[in-house]
Amino acid sequence: MANQLDADLTVFEPYLEKMSPTPHREQLVTLLNWVHTTFPQLQPRLAWNQPMFTDHGTFIVGFSTAKNHLNIALEAATLNTFREAINVAGNTTTKMLWQVRFDTPFNNQLLADAIQYNIDTKQATTTFWRS
Repeated sequence: MANQLDADLTVFEPYLEKMSPTPHREQLVTLLNWVHTTFPQLQPRLAWNQPMFTDHGTFIVGFSTAKNHLNIALEAATLNTFREAINVAGNTTTKMLWQVRFDTPFNNQLLADAIQYNIDTKQATTTFWRS
């Protein structure tokens, strides 16, 4: 693999080991490393068979892959806040996922905004999911 997980992200290795070394795997590793570098206060966690990041025990963002796209899991409140911007950026959304085709450029700033929104709006949240 051309790029490696940051040392603090080895919890994601079991998920990545199930993927063949492909550009899709490399894109996911790059993205996981970027989240970790950009938001070092977030804790990496492998749950529900997907890499995710939490903050003080509450869900912030999760990732998974499909054949042609990367799924970014956000709670409905966050996804609804950013749905229009995601669609304008050329990506698609489902009820609970932001989908980015592997053959399209990734909008790191939009993801950073969504992650920061979750961090800011979930500061007082004491459960894993929003109430």
